[in-house]
Amino acid sequence: MTTTPPSAEPAQRTPLVVRTRPELQDAQMRWALTGPVEGAEAGPGQRAVVMTMGALHEGHLELVRQARTEAGPNGQVVVTIFVNPLQFGAGEDLDTYPRDLDGDVAKLAGVGADVVFAPTPDVVYPDGDPVVRVSAGRIGEVLEGASRPGHLDGVLTVVLKLMHLVRPDVALFGEKDAQQLLAVRRMVRDLEVPVEVVGVPTVREADGLAMSSRNAYLAPEERERALALSRALRAGAAAADRGAPGVINDAREVLDGADGVVVDYLALVDPVTVDAVTDDFSGPALLLVAARVGSTRLIDNQAVEVSPEVQR
Repeated sequence: MTTTPPSAEPAQRTPLVVRTRPELQDAQMRWALTGPVEGAEAGPGQRAVVMTMGALHEGHLELVRQARTEAGPNGQVVVTIFVNPLQFGAGEDLDTYPRDLDGDVAKLAGVGADVVFAPTPDVVYPDGDPVVRVSAGRIGEVLEGASRPGHLDGVLTVVLKLMHLVRPDVALFGEKDAQQLLAVRRMVRDLEVPVEVVGVPTVREADGLAMSSRNAYLAPEERERALALSRALRAGAAAADRGAPGVINDAREVLDGADGVVVDYLALVDPVTVDAVTDDFSGPALLLVAARVGSTRLIDNQAVEVSPEVQR
């Protein structure tokens, strides 16, 4: 199971919080003229962005640390905090999604963030819900897209808008949201967006649970049940020498035996196209799972190197 050890902490400094487009532009201009902090050399350096919906945890903070490395000592690291209404469907947790801007800013003080852009919906969407949106195409029609129609379209629309507003050289995304990362990479490639997209490995709790803002919804007994997701992924990866059917069968056996876990999907897919692999597939693949534990929907994934199934 891939786990990223925390990187060394950068020097402690509190990021500048901006909420409007002019404030963001002013912060960018001042960085270009004076460097990231008073007395620092101005440029050269890259601007790196980490896009979040807040309720930050160690997984987010690792993204920011990696962004600091990508930007370099003279670069600028921007963290966006915006709960994007376009990516929530009817009946989902838009209104109750955890929000704690002051707490988030305090966490960012020690990990290398220079600017926090925390706009309201009317700043990001000044004309209301956008008429023209980005479509995830067929990537957005399967797995997460099938379970949450329009979700990835909403993600890509806000990601592209934030890229235009922040104007980064590099954008960092967590590999836990594997389908989202793939969709962003395809959007950047297909639409010629001049931004490098960097994936950062999943950060996990000591017991294997993938870090997520939605973990805060889990009651103690539900959190214990949620460990079935990472156990299933480990079991599937351990069966890679028995081919794709072995991977799926062993992962599903763990999930079928888990009380209180309602599986949405379990799939072994090509890591570039997100197409389901065939039984005779061999090579690198992604094992994806989504499930509900109580009222909380969780996702996770694991890279798997699949061997051809041994004929018996």
